[in-house]
Amino acid sequence: MRHHDATLVELLCRRAKDEGDRTAYTFLIDGEADGPQLSYADLDRRARAIASWLQSTGVAGERALLLYPPGIDFVAAFFGCLYAGVIGVPAPPIDNARLKRTLPRIQAIARDAGATVALSTAEIMGASARHCAATPELGQVRWLGTDTLSDDTATEWRPAALDGEGLAYLQYTSGSTSTPKGVMVSHQHVLHQCELLRRALGYTPDSVALTWLPYFHDYGLVEGLLEPLYVGAPCLVMSPLSFLKQPVRWLRAISKHRVTHSEGFNFAYEHCVHKVPPSRRDGLDLRSWQVAGNAAEPIRWETLERFSEAFEPCGFRRSAFYPTYGLAEATLVVSTSAWDPDHAPAFRMDALKRDRVVEGDKARGDLRIVGCGQAICEKVLIVHPEARRRCAPDEVGEIWVSDPCVAHGYWQRPEDTERTFRARLADTGEGPFLRTGDLGFFRDGLLHITGRLKDVVILHGANHYPQDIEWTVEQCHEDIRPSCSAAFSVEVDGEERLVVVAEVKSQKSAEGVLDAIRQAVAEHHDISVHAICLLRMGSISKTSSGKIQRSSCQADFLADRLDMTLRWVNAPVKREAALPEGDRGASTAVRRSAHAIQDWLLGELSGRLGARREAIRVGEPFSRHGLGSQQAVSLVGDLERWLGTNLPPTLLWEYPTIEALARHLAGQDEAASGEAGGAGGAG
Repeated sequence: MRHHDATLVELLCRRAKDEGDRTAYTFLIDGEADGPQLSYADLDRRARAIASWLQSTGVAGERALLLYPPGIDFVAAFFGCLYAGVIGVPAPPIDNARLKRTLPRIQAIARDAGATVALSTAEIMGASARHCAATPELGQVRWLGTDTLSDDTATEWRPAALDGEGLAYLQYTSGSTSTPKGVMVSHQHVLHQCELLRRALGYTPDSVALTWLPYFHDYGLVEGLLEPLYVGAPCLVMSPLSFLKQPVRWLRAISKHRVTHSEGFNFAYEHCVHKVPPSRRDGLDLRSWQVAGNAAEPIRWETLERFSEAFEPCGFRRSAFYPTYGLAEATLVVSTSAWDPDHAPAFRMDALKRDRVVEGDKARGDLRIVGCGQAICEKVLIVHPEARRRCAPDEVGEIWVSDPCVAHGYWQRPEDTERTFRARLADTGEGPFLRTGDLGFFRDGLLHITGRLKDVVILHGANHYPQDIEWTVEQCHEDIRPSCSAAFSVEVDGEERLVVVAEVKSQKSAEGVLDAIRQAVAEHHDISVHAICLLRMGSISKTSSGKIQRSSCQADFLADRLDMTLRWVNAPVKREAALPEGDRGASTAVRRSAHAIQDWLLGELSGRLGARREAIRVGEPFSRHGLGSQQAVSLVGDLERWLGTNLPPTLLWEYPTIEALARHLAGQDEAASGEAGGAGGAG
């Protein structure tokens, strides 16, 4: 039976009163061992203690940054803000090993939100104090290490005057650091969305949820953490780094704890297929997995098939896949339902490019688009983006949404809010609607996504704006011509990958330009570039007004029509990492010399990056070779198995060169530490 709580605070208070002893959240250490837990009563008490401190500082109605490592401390801080009437702002924690990547984004969010408070752990506060003090946006805020706060102050909390339509938090979408947008989400937006998810995905108090998605991503926050609380189901939490390092741990946790609901981005399922070979699937029992959500980036038919074929012997059912479409502006989900692999219409690509829906023949190679489920919101329309009229059934148009879970708008951006959240049909005046900026159509009741109105590259669930990447590229080397580069994505092995094309003034420094682009994009955007094309001057596609035509550049790249002077493509060699003789589970530590470890790392980087071994310099940062954080953590996972010992997922940021890392792992810490202190990070 659904309880009609007005706010998230009422929801947790009711759970604490009626079911206080039940476990709400359990953190899995390294994705495996049971770690810290919170019952509903524990969470309520911690939230009251944090709220009482916030109330004592007089910051009700203001914004508080939530900067936490993966774990359950974030949940207590999030509810502490709600209990105090403070608007929480989930954001990635400051990472001292990757300041070039993490600090600018946090600064931009803090500046846009006007944050006056920052909550974190004492460890992160201490490690980041120097950088924060030198930053105007972070140096002036009040900081609290919530893990040091005593629960004794919980009794001092006084209920805040809350309104269900009042702001609960600001959800900042990933992407641009120069103009971040905070989506204004109310208590009722979340509660209504949670009810939609309960109905659509079959959540009950008997469900068991598991999430590794980042808490600062709307998918990780709303379905990952809040939906289990809404239905009264236990929630297991593991670090995203634990998943990236050893994806088999996600599947083992599902098997061990009889998990019914767990979700991921499309790349996560591909990651499992590639990194969990048959030799590591023994003992997996995935029969309990009822809902395997797939959202936040383009969903590939081939990915669903490959994962199903790989793990059906472990009890996984294809019908457990729930392809999903949503966005933060709608709180989370717009459409979802179980995947039916037998319903596999194909569509003519040439027609879709003309915004027409024409069924094709999959035997002829026409495109199979995964239907992202049935609409669960009240109204989901396909609208001509310029004419603002409903499209015919055979037309591709923009997806417009109307529902009580559509957010209030963007924080302090009235013009953007009016344009995006207040759209009306031109012929009937019907509205208001949320304009999603995504293109699609309905077929057989399922929403199919075909593209985006605006240029956005979605990689591993995060939005990246091409203009930001292009600016980084143009600043990284003097021979790259200003306003003459393009960044776009292409599909490679079921994943979106980044391509950069750029005009260069001279060919003499071509290799240096390639190195500079790979390093800059890895360091500033945490992306491993798939391909780089250096073009002759004056050859990049532009409009008559001088704007870069990214779609034309993409088409020319795919058709090999670019006027290139040099083309580099990351063509990794897919193989399972070499492991100790007779050991496929990393159960026995194997002592290796620095030379052997260095040789192994050279071989792995060469295979992953498609580079010649002799071109990889052991004394330069991993990021110099274009290694993004996802690849870095995955490399640590394979290294961990090869050595047969547990390694921290941040190892490549702490020891950021092959030479330093090899010496450290061989026990020559003193020499390694000296080198590690002066080099840049892995991403």
